[in-house]
Amino acid sequence: MRLRVEFTTEPFDLDEAPAHAVVARDVVTGAELDAVDVGPFGNTAEGDADQVLGAVAALLRESLQAGATRVSLQVNVIGEAAQGEGGAT
Repeated sequence: MRLRVEFTTEPFDLDEAPAHAVVARDVVTGAELDAVDVGPFGNTAEGDADQVLGAVAALLRESLQAGATRVSLQVNVIGEAAQGEGGAT
């Protein structure tokens, strides 16, 4: 199964990226995920369910430890991970 995660961390700082946002970005870009898109107000990434769920767990743990007071996220099923798993992507 393939998943897409969309997330933001707070509090926002428009002058420079806060530590929790940098940590969240590093977790997602360091994971083996596809189609990673990071921005100042929202971030998305796609990948295999196990990889996305592992990245989400690390994202929550590490961004909260780095000072996030809120992490908003949404996870959507977007298809199968590979042709051999019972369907097309």
